[in-house]
Amino acid sequence: MTDIITLTGLVATNPRHIVTSEGLSITSFRLASNQRRFDRTQNAWVDGDTNWYTITAFRQLGTHVATSVEKGQRVIVTGRVRIRDWESGEKSGTTIEVDAESIGHDLAWGRATFTRSVIASKSEGADESGATTDTTPDAFAAPEPRDDSGALSGESDDRQLMASGASGTPF
Repeated sequence: MTDIITLTGLVATNPRHIVTSEGLSITSFRLASNQRRFDRTQNAWVDGDTNWYTITAFRQLGTHVATSVEKGQRVIVTGRVRIRDWESGEKSGTTIEVDAESIGHDLAWGRATFTRSVIASKSEGADESGATTDTTPDAFAAPEPRDDSGALSGESDDRQLMASGASGTPF
């Protein structure tokens, strides 16, 4: 069974990015998540205990996190949780690790600008090993085709399906 968790918190360490000898991109950082509660005696919100998580992002997500997320920023993380016991000499403890499926800035705390990445197809940007490169869309490239309503090609069909109450999925 896979346990999925969603966390909000503060990036507590500078994200550490590595690329393995096999070309796998990995980025990790520590996340501090405070739980707040209302204290009726003080008539104010107070911080509860801080929970600490080690967040790890792989492949394309790891590359994007390395270039987008910084220490001190608030983020939302969704991923698979793993709880591990550890020992080091006389010390022992438990660590909670999250293999991230998605990471984004928490817009309750600020604004962000999104830049979509385009992965080159094999014919466009793959090398001999078949690896693809991540490219940022050219600001001067021709715009994507749109219909008369201004929607991207194919979007108007989806809008018509939703307006009619039909589901766009087969299940």
